[in-house]
Amino acid sequence: MKRALITGITGQDGSYLAELLLEKGYQVYGLMRRKSVVDYGNVDHLKEQIHFIYADMTDVASLIHAMRVSEADEVYNLAAQSFVATSWEQPLATAEIDAIGVANMLEAIRTVKPKARFYQASTSEMFGKVQEIPQTENTPFYPRSPYGVAKVYGHWITKNYRESYGMYACSGILFNHESERRGKEFVTRKITDAAVRISMGIQDHVELGNLDSKRDWGHSQDYVRAMWLMLQQEKPDDYVIATNETRTVRSFAELAFHYAGIDVEWQGCGLDEKGVNRANGKVVVAVNPQFFRPAEVELLIGNPEKAEKTLGWKREISFEQMVERMVNQDQRLVKSEMEYQKIYRAE
Repeated sequence: MKRALITGITGQDGSYLAELLLEKGYQVYGLMRRKSVVDYGNVDHLKEQIHFIYADMTDVASLIHAMRVSEADEVYNLAAQSFVATSWEQPLATAEIDAIGVANMLEAIRTVKPKARFYQASTSEMFGKVQEIPQTENTPFYPRSPYGVAKVYGHWITKNYRESYGMYACSGILFNHESERRGKEFVTRKITDAAVRISMGIQDHVELGNLDSKRDWGHSQDYVRAMWLMLQQEKPDDYVIATNETRTVRSFAELAFHYAGIDVEWQGCGLDEKGVNRANGKVVVAVNPQFFRPAEVELLIGNPEKAEKTLGWKREISFEQMVERMVNQDQRLVKSEMEYQKIYRAE
């Protein structure tokens, strides 16, 4: 039986990856930071099937301990301070986790089990101010946030350990991928949650940043499959995982509201832009300059040709299906929340 160690297991990608590996018969270990209140996050439904180890990406001794306990054959490093906006507020903490944390994990593997296979979660945010369209494995990096900068270090230190020590270490340069398990601090989930609440009369409108930002969006469930495939190859390498399609934040919002039962009409442009409910003329989307990034990433679109040819990977969930799934899940969650509140008030 293969053993896998997943950092960031309670997050969106960690939960889908844990499900995939358990289905394939792996013994799954997951890192957790010790907190005053235990929170299993997105793997709460799997907690009886996962072996949890308390560790921290900034503490190499705890990572060495985790490797000794798990004896992992495969290590998936998904732990990160992954919210781009927060990286400007906490640039040093972001660097400690997203950059130095990768080196710590690689050192732990090299110390305990150098033959273990390592996956690093790299990101399209490393391309930032894009140097070519679409972006490939050979496109130069030009990060535009402390998060992107930290991830570039994590990417290159992974490559360096591969070339210096002969370790099986590879990076997946994953473009934006969402799901119904995405946190509400991310713009996509913020939109689907708001669309549902507005359609139910619970919320008036939602405020967003740059509606013209273009992203290449896929579903997390497809993308974790690519992670696993990367560690099954004869030789380690780096791969772009993307859809080769790009859409604006405005397009995402329009589709989300449509699935929630509201057709949006756009008025104005730039900082004055508003999305109006066609049915009643009420503003449901408003631009707030507060949500613009200090250095904007305008366009991301990746070419997954190498992954499709070498790994045999292809996405199975379309953009439309992804957004619909997110809206449907938020409808279930909000209805459940309303029912709970109704019962609570009755008591």
